[in-house]
Amino acid sequence: MLYVNDQISIPREELQFSYVRSSGPGGQNVNKTATKAVMRWDVAATPSLPDDVRGRFQARFARRLTQTGELVLTSQRYRDQLRNTEDCLNKLAEMVRE
Repeated sequence: MLYVNDQISIPREELQFSYVRSSGPGGQNVNKTATKAVMRWDVAATPSLPDDVRGRFQARFARRLTQTGELVLTSQRYRDQLRNTEDCLNKLAEMVRE
């Protein structure tokens, strides 16, 4: 469960994660392991956001949503999947708070 604030929390079941190879520097290991986290969340269909919050979110981040209303976030700041996954979750929580 991702807790955004006192009124909003998003179940992890609503978030789909996949992992791909990260680009950029990182030594020989970067070409062997899939550490870049890609998170997808269906904003249009989520029951976790109140309608007014969903509307503001979709308006504010319209350029980051797919045509079907899905948000796609990525993180490759770190060299391991867990930290990149947490980074995606932190980004999402911050976006919803805005």
